[in-house]
Amino acid sequence: MAPHHLPFYLAPGSGVDPLMVVMGIFLIGTVLWVGTLYWKLHSLPERMAHKSQKLQFEFVAVLGLISLFTHMHIFWIAGLLLAMIDIPDFGGPLRSIADSVEKIADATPEDSDAATQASPRPTGGDTPPPDKPGPAKEKEHSHV
Repeated sequence: MAPHHLPFYLAPGSGVDPLMVVMGIFLIGTVLWVGTLYWKLHSLPERMAHKSQKLQFEFVAVLGLISLFTHMHIFWIAGLLLAMIDIPDFGGPLRSIADSVEKIADATPEDSDAATQASPRPTGGDTPPPDKPGPAKEKEHSHV
């Protein structure tokens, strides 16, 4: 009876509802935003464990996948706690010790004699410089 007095959000006679279109776009945007927020929150333990050791990162990633597919949140919480704990690196110092022992085992007396001959020695006032090197020591082999 009085179409010019109707509010703007009511659908006109053409059938296009502008409020429904705006709310549909808003709903799609909100669902995408909440989904992105959920995925960021779900991957939080993996992002925290990314800077740690490879084995720890793999455990956290597997716990995250299990929690995603089973919908059991205890796995996500366990992954988050595991990502927060800094597991000490026992392999690094042991690897360093093994490398050092290997270098010591590979060193030969001839190599050490050659290194001392190559480097010039400071001579004192009373000590004459050595003219000839001593006899080369034979390499000892131990079969233990």
